[in-house]
Amino acid sequence: MSLAPGSLLAQVRPSNTTAATAFTAVIQTEILRVVIANTTGSAATFRLFHDVGGSTYDESNALAWDVSIATGAINDALQAYGSGSGFTLLPGDTLGVRTSVNSALTFNFYGVVASSR
Repeated sequence: MSLAPGSLLAQVRPSNTTAATAFTAVIQTEILRVVIANTTGSAATFRLFHDVGGSTYDESNALAWDVSIATGAINDALQAYGSGSGFTLLPGDTLGVRTSVNSALTFNFYGVVASSR
C-alpha cells in the first residue's frame, strides 16, 4: 500500500461559532487531507474555507458549507492519495473553519510544505 506523504500541519477546535483562521501558509504548502471529528453528544455542521492571500471567510471561498457530522463521527473532507493530488496554498493563503456548535469539532489538516532551501 502506498500512503500519501505528509504530516499534521494544524489542529484546531473552535470554541465559538465564528469563522476563524486554522492555518496560514508561510511557504508553498500542499494540503493532502482534512479530517474533522465530532467529539460531542450532538450533531454539528462545519464550513471549510480557502482564502487566497487573506482571511475573509464566506460563500466566495468555501470548500464545504454546512456539512453535518453525527455524534462521535468523523468527516474525511479531503483525501489526496499522493503528493501532487491535493491543493496548493501559496504564502499568505489561509484555511478557515467554522462550526455550528461551540467546542464540538476538531479540525486536523495534513500536508507537505515546499523545501525552503
